[in-house]
Amino acid sequence: MKFNIALLAGDGIGPEVIDQAVKVSDAVAKKFGHEITWKPALTGAAAIDAVGEPYPDETHEICASSDAVLFGAIGHPRFDNDPSAKVRPEQGLLKMRKKLGLFANVRPTFTFPSLIDKSPLKQERIEGTDLVFLRELTGGIYFGEKGRRDEGETAYDNCVYTRKEVQRLAKKGFELAMARSKKLCCVDKANVLETSRLWRETVQAMEKDYPEVEVSYEFVDAVAMRLVQWPNSYDVLITENLFGDILTDEASVISGSMGLMPSASMGAEVSLFEPIHGSYPQATGLNIANPMATILSAAMMFETAFNLQEEGKAIRDAVNKALAEGIVTEDLADGGKAYGTSEVGDWLAANI
Repeated sequence: MKFNIALLAGDGIGPEVIDQAVKVSDAVAKKFGHEITWKPALTGAAAIDAVGEPYPDETHEICASSDAVLFGAIGHPRFDNDPSAKVRPEQGLLKMRKKLGLFANVRPTFTFPSLIDKSPLKQERIEGTDLVFLRELTGGIYFGEKGRRDEGETAYDNCVYTRKEVQRLAKKGFELAMARSKKLCCVDKANVLETSRLWRETVQAMEKDYPEVEVSYEFVDAVAMRLVQWPNSYDVLITENLFGDILTDEASVISGSMGLMPSASMGAEVSLFEPIHGSYPQATGLNIANPMATILSAAMMFETAFNLQEEGKAIRDAVNKALAEGIVTEDLADGGKAYGTSEVGDWLAANI
């Protein structure tokens, strides 16, 4: 098979970890007889520096015409530390999600047997954890009207959802639950927020179409608590944009490192695959960043975008082998030998 894949390295450690995902993907393609054409494009601070825009039209055209998008990270401290900046790297991420219609962010959280002791949570709490968040990605408070009034003394951000937006995300949640253990949790704040009441009534109305799925409804603050108490009590969780942003980062530490968790952002036409970590600017160019989340995102790409399960498994097996044998970057070395970003990528590619 032949694939055209848009390659958005982005900022900070993005280019370094993306390079390793390319190595591993090319190794898988060679092993299974596929052909990948990589189509690099600018985004984030790198794009602002080059053309003054964090998600240029040319980048969008490359993404929209590709079979999938592999993405690194966005963000730079010079924008974080300047609240008056009119153009920011993160604006490119929001624009990309909106223009590509990437409405469903799929964020798995699972544990690695060889790293179970690296989690900040007790082993008996997290053993067997294998959950997936579906976060709505193109609505809610991040995309609502925002601004200042009273001469800048009052700020506002509006949270808005339509029933259609909730339905399309919930449909993916129900379908995923049917393919897993048939358990779905809708996370909201329906005791306070009108948007959450819309979420809850919409999902309740869809239950009849999926009679085999056991549906629960929990407030976001309760889920935040239970995620660190008994994370393995959850399977598939669906929620709105802001809640999902916070809860998925909380869930990511269960595995022991944000550098291990992949994600996918699904749209009607094209899907994007990326690690959940940020641009980690302090590590830029030091060859210490953990590339495994990006490499596992490539595994999700093969499995989800191309329906190539064996190819995805080959990547996962290589990552598990590397973890078991201690072929890891400094965040996981725990006083032992730490390998460089590129060394980990080379080892994984060679072992596929």
